[in-house]
Amino acid sequence: MKPENIYVPFEVEYKELHSYPQSKRSRNFFELIYVVDGTGVQYINKLRFNYRKGNLFLITPQDIHSFEIANVSNFFFIRFSEYYVKTFISKDKDAVKRMEYILQNASHRPGCILKNKADKPFIASLIESLIRENTNQQIYFNKIIEQVVNTVITIVARNIALKLPKNIKENTGEPVLEILHYIQQNVFEPGKLRAEIISRHFDISLAYLGRYFKKQTGETLQQYISNYKMRLVESKLLHSDMRINEIVYEFDFTDESHLNRSFKKYKGISPTEFRKLNS
Repeated sequence: MKPENIYVPFEVEYKELHSYPQSKRSRNFFELIYVVDGTGVQYINKLRFNYRKGNLFLITPQDIHSFEIANVSNFFFIRFSEYYVKTFISKDKDAVKRMEYILQNASHRPGCILKNKADKPFIASLIESLIRENTNQQIYFNKIIEQVVNTVITIVARNIALKLPKNIKENTGEPVLEILHYIQQNVFEPGKLRAEIISRHFDISLAYLGRYFKKQTGETLQQYISNYKMRLVESKLLHSDMRINEIVYEFDFTDESHLNRSFKKYKGISPTEFRKLNS
């Protein structure tokens, strides 16, 4: 199937929609979708999230998503490529790599990307400015739009970074970011997440890997892998209709008892109780 592409560094679009086609094609760009008005359900990678005014979603190139629109909805779209991140966001090569990692790290996370409450009204005002500039198109509007888009993307990256390991900072070394990305890419294949496999993959000694990872992230390698899996399980419980035994199979737990023990350690209650409390 033909991929979706954009051939400019970024583009913006404002749309009122009664229905929304499901994305089934690969794409070469990121897409920020801000809900100006309306309600419905977002579907992303077989998960679901009830959307409303003020939500901001980040769709990565790997994601498959759609909206089920309950009430006529107004969306503002910002589409941008990795080229835009590399060329326009920052001249600092390491900062660009961190930005790319953070944006890619948004995959597997359904729902509104805004986790910092203070950023929600800020984003609302920025989107309002983008809509106004794009509509009126007065002198220098393109330059103003570019600067505001830069700010929006940077705020999005900050909100994603809030969910990274606690010690990850802007100046964190690139190797640990690559390790985190590797873990997230292979979270459904436990065989690839053994410490000896990771050390061999990155050509780092097994003894040094453990010390380095703990120093850089504040968590042991196994703690991070376990907590990341539990965050994904939590998302499945909140945003999908998957049965518990299906989650057991997908995440390669031994059985439901194994999942129950792991989830209770993470949240203090069983997966079934957690789902009931949040239904």
